[in-house]
Amino acid sequence: MIKLYSYFRSSAAFRVRIVLNLKLLPYETVAVHLVNQGGEQHAPEYTQLNPMHVVPSLEHEGHILLESNAICEYLNEWQPANPLLPVELIERAWVRSICQVVACDIHPVNNLRVLNYLTGTLGHSEGEKMAWYRHWIVRGFEALETILSKRAAEHCWGNTITLADAFVSPQVWNAHRFNCPMENYPILNRVYNNAMQLPAFHQAAPAMQPDAE
Repeated sequence: MIKLYSYFRSSAAFRVRIVLNLKLLPYETVAVHLVNQGGEQHAPEYTQLNPMHVVPSLEHEGHILLESNAICEYLNEWQPANPLLPVELIERAWVRSICQVVACDIHPVNNLRVLNYLTGTLGHSEGEKMAWYRHWIVRGFEALETILSKRAAEHCWGNTITLADAFVSPQVWNAHRFNCPMENYPILNRVYNNAMQLPAFHQAAPAMQPDAE
């Protein structure tokens, strides 16, 4: 049995849930609440699994895997049916580049621990925090809109679901959660709406999780 250490609102865990669903892999959710009691991700029993104090972590066959990029690639290679990367080398690199824009450029500056540091340690207001969040969403989404214009159709890579959709969709979901204006991103809106109509994406959504609040 696969165990996914997850928080319902975590976009990184959301990515992994999508891939697990696309691969038709049953898994057990182990909820790690990132807010309650100062954050359960800081509890000693969890940091033994994940010294970075973050989710997701995935447990499989006695091994603990960290970082959503690595976990998603592992699942894609372990279960080659329903492949989530193109066959052609250059196209695989392109799909991975979309994943990296989300996971390395947009998400890290806007995740919970960064936002908490802004308002807690540095003393910024909620308004300043949201200005920070929306600034990096605009920068990232403008870039994604341009990049996706080269290959997107129904989904990020033509009409085929790939890892790119599993990474883009949670980031767009987060933007909606924080009321970021989306009218300037018709391609992102299209691929997001198309993906979220699919059962694998819908069932991975935060509201569908056992720890949802």
